[in-house]
Parts: sequence; C-alpha cells; structure tokens
Amino acid sequence: MAFLFRLIAPRPSFSQDMSESEREVMGRHVAHWRGLLEDGTAVAFGPVLDPAGSWGLGLLDVSLQEQASELAGSDPAVLSGLCTYELLPMQLVR
Repeated sequence: MAFLFRLIAPRPSFSQDMSESEREVMGRHVAHWRGLLEDGTAVAFGPVLDPAGSWGLGLLDVSLQEQASELAGSDPAVLSGLCTYELLPMQLVR
C-alpha cells in the first residue's frame, strides 16, 4: 500500500508570492520530504504545476494509514498551520 499526500497551499498564487516567513517554513517542508525520500519512506515529492494553482505531491510507501497520517501531520508546513493536506490510499505498481 502507498499513500498520496497532497499539500494544499493557503492561496493559488502561493508559489509566486510567498513571504519570507512562509519561504522559511517551506524550506523546512522540503528538508522533511528529502529525509523521507532518502530513507525510502517517500517514493517521490515535488510541486505540481497546476494552472489553477500549484500544490505539493508526496508519495509515501508505507503500509498503514496511521503511519501515513503521522508523517503527513509532522510536515512543517502542516504543523505551522500554513498549509493543509489530503491523504489518499493508492496501490503502487512495481
């Protein structure tokens, strides 16, 4: 099992007009996901350049919803209250 993490920005223009404090939080967010990628917990992560407003995508390779929820909830962008998220189960085809 795997989980798709969708990071929802506070506004559609977020990637173009972040404040310095928002940029700092997003730097910690990227470091968090790089760590998950390096240890094999995440398969991929990055921004989705949706014309309606970009959003973040992370693919978590964990077996339990509780694990995915814990990882998603510990994202600095979520912990700070800057962003919200959706978490959806998926099957990875290997």
